[in-house]
Order: sequence, then structure tokens, then C-alpha cells
Amino acid sequence: MTIRERFRGVANGDPDTDAGPVMEWATWWDKTIEGWEREGLPGDLGNQGLFGHFGLDRHFQFWLPTKTEQCPQPKSHGAPIVTNLAEYKNIKHLLYPNDAVEGMAALIEEAVPYYESGMGLVWYTLEGFFWFPRTLLGIEGHLYSFYDEPELYHYICEDLLEWHLNMLEKLSRYFNADFMTMAEDMSYNNGPMVSRELFEEFMAPYYRRLIPEIKKRGTRVIVDSDGDIALTVPWFIGCGAEGILPLEKQAGVDIGLLQELYPEFLFLGGFDKMCLFHGREAIDREMRRILPMLRRGRFIPSIDHQTPPGVSLEDYKYYVSRLREISIQACKDAK
Repeated sequence: MTIRERFRGVANGDPDTDAGPVMEWATWWDKTIEGWEREGLPGDLGNQGLFGHFGLDRHFQFWLPTKTEQCPQPKSHGAPIVTNLAEYKNIKHLLYPNDAVEGMAALIEEAVPYYESGMGLVWYTLEGFFWFPRTLLGIEGHLYSFYDEPELYHYICEDLLEWHLNMLEKLSRYFNADFMTMAEDMSYNNGPMVSRELFEEFMAPYYRRLIPEIKKRGTRVIVDSDGDIALTVPWFIGCGAEGILPLEKQAGVDIGLLQELYPEFLFLGGFDKMCLFHGREAIDREMRRILPMLRRGRFIPSIDHQTPPGVSLEDYKYYVSRLREISIQACKDAK
């Protein structure tokens, strides 16, 4: 089977799938790569070279930029770019670049042959209706805006939705992606940062207009949110989403329970990155922990976020080889 066939097979719960994908959807920290280069990893491989070096399945991500290079930057991390509707309208011409897809022409040219042969997954990321307003309003201002600036919030989301729909049309000229992610990071280690009521008022209406347009193109819709996402899964299902990642172990995410509650939903990630610091026995224990979840299907394990600096090159290679083994074993066991 090709990589694309395996992805579709696992995502659809197809019992005839011969193995699950072995991929890192979130590539490595620069400090992680620098450490591995000191251990002998060849330099300047780039993501595709690293996938090949480690024996990971190839994939190509297209993160569509919502801002032009001329857009003002926040004065510090989490600081606002705008604080009211007038300021937003003043910089709107520096947002939503019409040539975002055209600016990725070189990556599109590289990805399409793999996509057409089935030997590489193609996916894209859109900034969601929680994520993008936060980048404009700042962390604190964003959370107050639901109460203090509701008109501004909806104004931003309407503009963002219109731009997303335009970008979908442009991307579909080259490929219909295997999956996409909505960048949200709406949760932390104790759960979501907003109530369901706020979600339904300020975010859900835009998802319910956007997601059907994505799914028309055969693209699976996956939410990207760190932290404890357990409460939010039914919220996103209600909007048409079909999966979620990264399922962070340190945030207490219980994948087995989520599989029982939402058996048709796709779960990605979930492999505890912290065990990589403790050698092969710890890696094997984590493999044994996730194997029953793999057997149930609709689960594609990978590091539950980026591999941190300090993980040895040899232990990471061992992790990839063992993940390949159990992805095959789980499919055989499930038959």
C-alpha cells in the first residue's frame, strides 16, 4: 500500500490496511537538530531529507500565512497588534495576502509528484477562529475581547473565513489535500480556555461554514490544539471536524477513553515525548501502552509534540524503528 492509502485506511478504520503511517507531523526543534548534528547527523538535510534519513513517511505541509511581511509585529510575545476595530481596519490591507498560495510554488512543485504517486501525504494548515484573533489582539486582550469587543471579534472572523475560502479554491488547482489542520491551541493542561457558550457564539458559526467546503474536496479536517482537549472534542465534532492532535500525555489526555467515547474520530500523536529521555526500555514501555489503542484503529501515533532537545540521536532512531514495527503489528492483530 502507498503512504496515502495507509493514511486513508487508518483514518477510515479499514481492517484491510497493512500498516499505519509512521510520521512526525510536527517537525523537530532547531536545537534538537543541532544536538543530533553534533552526534553525527548530516547537516542541511531539510525536512524531506530528514524524513528519508530516519525512515519516516514523507509529508508536505503548507501553512498559509495570514499576514504580509509588512504587517506590524507585536512588541513582545503575547502583546497585541491591534486593540479595537479602527486599528484593525487600519492594518487590514496588510493581512490576508492574496498570493499566499502562489508564494508556495516551489514547495507545491516538490510535493505534487509524491502526492500523485501516493508516496507522500499533502496537508495544509489554516489559522483558526481562536488562534488568529489572538495573534492580533494579544493573549490577554483576546480573552477580554469576547466581552469587550464582540463586534471586532466577529469582524475578524468574517474576514478570515472569506480569505480561507479563497485560499481553498486556489489550493485545489494543484491538489486536494489528504488532511488539513486548524491551528487553534485552545486548551492548556487543565482544559479549554473558553466556555462552550463562547465557543458556540464566536467560533462555531465560522467552522460550520468553512468545514463543509474543506470536506467537499475530500480533505479530512483535523484540529490542532495542545493541552487537555477532552472537553472540546464534542464541540469540534459538532462543527464537522474529524480528528484532533497532538494528544499530550503530560496534559493527562486519555486516548483510550476518547476512543471509547468517539470511535469514529481520528486521533494523532499521543506518544509521550518525555520517555525519549530515558532510553530504550522506557520507549518500549510507551510502545506497549499505545499498542491496544493502535489495534482499535483510527489512531496514528507520533511524538505528542516536537521532539525536545536532549533526546539522543540513537534513541530517536530506535523510537522510529519500533513505531514502524508496532504499526504493522497492530494491523495484523486487528484482522
